[in-house]
Amino acid sequence: MTKPAYKRVLLKLSGEALMGDDAYGINRATIDRMVADVAEVAELGVELAIVIGGGNIFRGVAPGAQGMDRATADYMGMLATVMNSLALADAMRQKGLTARVMSAISIEQVVEPYVRPKALQYLEEDKIVIFAAGTGNPFFTTDTAAALRGSEIGAEIVLKATKVDGVYSADPNKDPTATRYSHITFDEAITKHLQVMDATAFALCRDQKLPIKVFSIVKPGALKRVIMGEDEGTLVHV
Repeated sequence: MTKPAYKRVLLKLSGEALMGDDAYGINRATIDRMVADVAEVAELGVELAIVIGGGNIFRGVAPGAQGMDRATADYMGMLATVMNSLALADAMRQKGLTARVMSAISIEQVVEPYVRPKALQYLEEDKIVIFAAGTGNPFFTTDTAAALRGSEIGAEIVLKATKVDGVYSADPNKDPTATRYSHITFDEAITKHLQVMDATAFALCRDQKLPIKVFSIVKPGALKRVIMGEDEGTLVHV
């Protein structure tokens, strides 16, 4: 296939993916490699939006957050995603890419607020849009934010980038006989109790008929192969 399989996608990155081999924080070499992968996709003319988690930063303060009110801890996590989004956007700028960070919580001195028509305009102008602060509400994960924003912008697919190269029949780190699914339906994933995304995000994607592709962000060239429609990762569909 010489043309991309998708025109507009939502890429979900975990905060932990930015750590590289570090215990927490942002590993510069790792973020630069991710941005290089994103640049490859942008050059194909694909409209790309990104939702990023905050686990890499929140992990460093998690011991002090024990016993904390859940809503307060979630707001701290949202702020961590803003920090990651700023770092990602700056790394993109250094690579010659134009990115816009839009936050679900108001921090107008730092990033612009999320406004759906503005986000759509940026995508149509071939700018990369980074959605920060999750959904803006506690008790919802960034997986749910990815499903929500993907639905709102009319993405053709949610690309869930993990450290594992797809969805397996069992944990491949514990079971050497585990096999990777090339594709699986939402209902099959539920029946087999496969942990693709958290339940709220998964249900939203299923209801909106928004497919999910699970693939490894640490595998060189994987993002481009997914965009080109090659057999990479696992496709979860209706």
